[in-house]
Amino acid sequence: MGFFTASAPAQLHPVNPPLGLHPNFFAKQPTTLVLKEKVFSWSGDDFSVKDTNGFTVVKCHGQAISFRDRKVINDPNGNFLFGLRNKLLTIHKTFIGETQDERELFRIRKRMSFGSKMEATFTNPSTGQPITLLLKGDFWGGSADISIENGPVVAQISRQVFNMREVFTDQQTYFVTVAPGVDLALIAAICICFDEAKNENNN
Repeated sequence: MGFFTASAPAQLHPVNPPLGLHPNFFAKQPTTLVLKEKVFSWSGDDFSVKDTNGFTVVKCHGQAISFRDRKVINDPNGNFLFGLRNKLLTIHKTFIGETQDERELFRIRKRMSFGSKMEATFTNPSTGQPITLLLKGDFWGGSADISIENGPVVAQISRQVFNMREVFTDQQTYFVTVAPGVDLALIAAICICFDEAKNENNN
């Protein structure tokens, strides 16, 4: 997107009321997730999403992509958080986050409007209000913002992490810094779907 410049790296302000689906995963301080490009594919591989201290935030169990099969996102102890399913037969690439009994929790889809790549929609349990999160910028190109529609930035994507002592990086490593009060598991799921959509475009 040549018309959009992501915000400069900055301190993310706490989000109140908290934003997300799992209170146990609300970030207590700005927290940075470490992502590997193309690891989030629907190839059937299992992987973990960790923070920069090496703590596992969520575990993803992959399954072959089909109409029925889905990825399962668990907490570090193996407890089910939600499933991710690729919704077929839609005009725009769409993923559904759902409960174990396949009730929809959130929806992530490509967005064709100017300035935004994708959007995630869900009802915030703490307020009962519908929420739309927008990704603007180039997700894997170096920097991007995830923001509440008509609201503040709640996460930033970058190739660099500032004020860190030791972290292994390479050209395929990216970082997502999440504001306090935002659901880390939900942001991780959004990034998995963003990456899958991006990989599909490249293929």
